[in-house]
Order: sequence, then C-alpha cells, then structure tokens
Amino acid sequence: MDWTSVSFDWNRARAFLVTAEEGSLSAAARALNMTQPTLGRQVSALEEELGVSLFERVGRGLSLTPSGLDMLEHVQAMGLAATKLSLVANGHSQDIAGKVCISASEIHATYLLPSIISKLRKQEPGIIIEIVSSNDASDLQRREADIAVRSFRPTEAELVAKKIADVDAPLFAAKTYLGQIGIPKTIDDLKKADFVTIGDVDNFIDGLKQFGLELTKDNLPVQTASHIVHWELVKQGLGIGIVPVDIGEAEPLVERVLPEFKLMSFPIWLTSHRELRTNKRIRLVFDFLAEELAKSTTE
Repeated sequence: MDWTSVSFDWNRARAFLVTAEEGSLSAAARALNMTQPTLGRQVSALEEELGVSLFERVGRGLSLTPSGLDMLEHVQAMGLAATKLSLVANGHSQDIAGKVCISASEIHATYLLPSIISKLRKQEPGIIIEIVSSNDASDLQRREADIAVRSFRPTEAELVAKKIADVDAPLFAAKTYLGQIGIPKTIDDLKKADFVTIGDVDNFIDGLKQFGLELTKDNLPVQTASHIVHWELVKQGLGIGIVPVDIGEAEPLVERVLPEFKLMSFPIWLTSHRELRTNKRIRLVFDFLAEELAKSTTE
C-alpha cells in the first residue's frame, strides 16, 4: 500500500464524521468532549487538506455538500473499523478497575438496577458504573454502552445475550382510586375505569384488545410516553396502569386489579458485544447483573 497517498489527518476525518451524524458543530463537540472552535478548526483543516467543501450552513445547522455526501460513506466505514479495533482491544483487557456503561429502560434503570449496582460497588469498588436510562435500544456495536438490559433478543451476530426471565406485567391501581370506583370483578367492569396510557394511544388500545380488554379513548384521560411518569400517575390514583409484577407488588400504595386476568409478559435479556465478553471487567459485571436480575425478578 502506498501510505504517502493518505494525505489527511484521520482525527480530522473523525471530526467530520461526528459532525455529519450529529448535525451541528455544537452537538458534535459535546459528543467528542471538545470545544466547538477546536472541532470547527479540525473540520476546516480537513476541507483544506482534501480541497473540497464538506458542509454548507442551513439556518443554525449544517448540511452536507455533494462532496460531503460522497465522503461520508467512506468515513463511516473508517469509524466502524476504528470501533471494531477498540472493541478487540478492550476485549483483551484483564484490568478489573475501570468504567462499565450499562443501558436499560427507564423502568429497569429506576427500580431494578440501583440496589444491584449498590451491591456491585461494595463488592468491586474499583469499577465505575455509568447507567444510560433510555427506552431506545443503545447501539452496542458502536459502543453506546457495554451491556444492555433489554426486553428483546438481539439479532446481530456480533452480540451475545442471556435470557434472565419472563416477567408478567399485570394491571395495578392505587388503593385510593379503587376506593372511588369499587373493586373490578370482571373485564367488563374495566370498561368503566380510567387508564393511564403509555405511548401512542391507538397502539395502547390495540394492544389491550389482543387480551380481550376493549377500551376507547374515553377510558384514557391521562397519557404519557414515560414509564416512570406513568407509574407515578398510577400511584397518585389517576387510573389503572400496566407495571412489571415485581415492581407493582413492592409498592404499598397500589394493588393488583383482576389478579386472575392474564395480561402481557415480557422477557428480560442481558446483552453485550461478543468482544467485550472476553474483557474481565465486563464479564464480571455481566455475570453479576445476570445473577442479581434473576433474583429480583423471581423473589
């Protein structure tokens, strides 16, 4: 290979890639933990090295030029290769001390992980834990997290996963609310009750219809996209909600509605990148989470 033909700084190529994917210099600077002027100088220097214009300003944002679009595909391939190299290097690390990033949904990050992380920190004080709380799946292949707690099995060949449990998610309501409407005895009684919606209203209605529960929008006076807000609204007596059984039964303010009514259940999967499973620190945290999550979802 003629290495003299590589006439640009690869760090500047990374600056271009992150700016293109983030959509602005300010967002890219935050992602790379550098100042915006420094990042801007790197992108400008790359344009000068290559003799092309990569971006044009559109309002307060940036838009790729035709040359920038042509370049982006190749720089993305470089980024993936760099990420792969980092994964392989981390996979061979045998140092216990260090950082592990765990991605989990709001509900798991709030109600399941804190007590588990507390035990882990007492056992391994040298491990620093970062928790990413999001209902969107983190991209493990791009190192958005080291380990993910998910409700679905990954399909990517580069990822490894362990199923922890299947968790029921029945109906719960505040005791104060049930005192107002009376204890529902049948599914038909639920048609007169208020529900707190999670996410899209139509999807919520269609999802419950699959289990024989026919609701209309009149049953849904309070709506939210947040699982945590949903649970707090239920606890305040604003309607019936759907909550993982272990979380619901641990809350004294609520009780199950129609305990015999079989609603939905969802799996808990623990997922990591295959390379990271050879990293002693990641493997330790992965195995610890698997054991403790299994306990917390079956107790």
